[in-house]
Amino acid sequence: MYKKKNLGISGQSLLLLGIILMMLILPVSAATPEENAEAIADVQTALTVVWLILCGGIVFLMHAGFSLVEIGLTRVKNTTNILMKNFMTVCLGIVVYWVMGWALMYGADYAGIIGSDQFFMSGADNAIWTSWWFQMVFAATGATIVSGAMAERTSFKAYLIYTVLMVGLIYPVFGHWVWSGAGILTSGPIVDAIGIGYHDFAGSSVVHMIGGFSALAGVLLVGPRIGKFRHGKPVVIPGHSLPLAFLGTLILAFGWVGFNGGSTLDGNDPYIGLVIANTFLAAGAGAIMVLLITWMKTGKPDPSLTANGMLAGLVAITASCGSVASWAAVIIGLIAGIIVYVGVMFNEYTLKLDDPVGAIAVHGYSGAWGILSVGIFAIGQGNGIFADAAYTAAGAGLLYGGYQQFMIQVVGLILAVIWAFGISFIIFKVLDAVMGLRVPEEDEIAGLDIKEHGMSAYPEFVLAKE
Repeated sequence: MYKKKNLGISGQSLLLLGIILMMLILPVSAATPEENAEAIADVQTALTVVWLILCGGIVFLMHAGFSLVEIGLTRVKNTTNILMKNFMTVCLGIVVYWVMGWALMYGADYAGIIGSDQFFMSGADNAIWTSWWFQMVFAATGATIVSGAMAERTSFKAYLIYTVLMVGLIYPVFGHWVWSGAGILTSGPIVDAIGIGYHDFAGSSVVHMIGGFSALAGVLLVGPRIGKFRHGKPVVIPGHSLPLAFLGTLILAFGWVGFNGGSTLDGNDPYIGLVIANTFLAAGAGAIMVLLITWMKTGKPDPSLTANGMLAGLVAITASCGSVASWAAVIIGLIAGIIVYVGVMFNEYTLKLDDPVGAIAVHGYSGAWGILSVGIFAIGQGNGIFADAAYTAAGAGLLYGGYQQFMIQVVGLILAVIWAFGISFIIFKVLDAVMGLRVPEEDEIAGLDIKEHGMSAYPEFVLAKE
């Protein structure tokens, strides 16, 4: 039988002697309460820095998720092109947000419209660099949303130019209005008139609506893919890999841990767990709703639409996850599922739009619902489960007897649509006139992998077919 070895008398004596020597050698100083408080504050600051860097890394991984969703829901012959677009979105986004994106978003305010200094991150200290990193990974997401909606027929060159303008102008200007603390939706005449500031916790409008309604402008101008509509009716063009699409969806869902969790901006926040719980309750509810709708409508649950239901729930809860009870998160997700299904059908059958991945409905329409849901379900600052959270919506929603929060949310929604759709429509129109927004018909038929990049993502598969 195994027996624990005893140190013995000599061993115990040596251990005791060592402890006495350490007590004699090491300086003995009792820390003052002020020193203890300072040490605790330093630890809390360090924890927040690490939290934001980690969450930024998780959000960065979402670009892999977007890539997989897009290539999974599109055809083999355009895989390399989509990978290159998403990869360069990240690379351009990093540099452009350093050059001007941060400055226009968080620089010194000018008239509540735009930031006016800190170009090239001039004067940045370590705290600002940490914030830059976290905000930068958000910035490129808007362009990635546009990439999916306009996939399989858009010029690579035109897309790259648009990405620069999205990250350097479209996204940061609206972001300044909402997140700078000095923008027109959080201070100034509009807020004074309504009596309360606009609330978008992590970007249902700043990121998703801006991306979704910019995508709407692009899809309208670039037109549908060849063969998408026959005699005015939409034709299904299957993607080449449902496994990749589902893997991408799950990576994106994981990314929301950083997206919403990190938006507390405080690694010591006591409500991080509840923020994330609300996020995933909405995600699950959105997917379940679409599953049930498609099952009832067609007799078979639709996989790709169900995956989009999860994303719609995530997009919708992003604005309110720090302001609502868990039961409200479930309702927000369920309604987002309805919206994304109806939105996809409306785009295809009524507007005759071709959006291969459903990005407009997922990000644009569901994002708009997320903004309105704040004005309906928010508990209000100082009340309920988020009573002492600095980031919760200031006003109570309609269900709690408030109306001001709903009013400002409607105003912000309208401004988001006008800004994103309007400026993107102009940019795409100019790009189309100058260089052509759409690739030639023969290039689209052959596939953008070969025509735009000179290689296939699956050379063995192509050779086998030949």
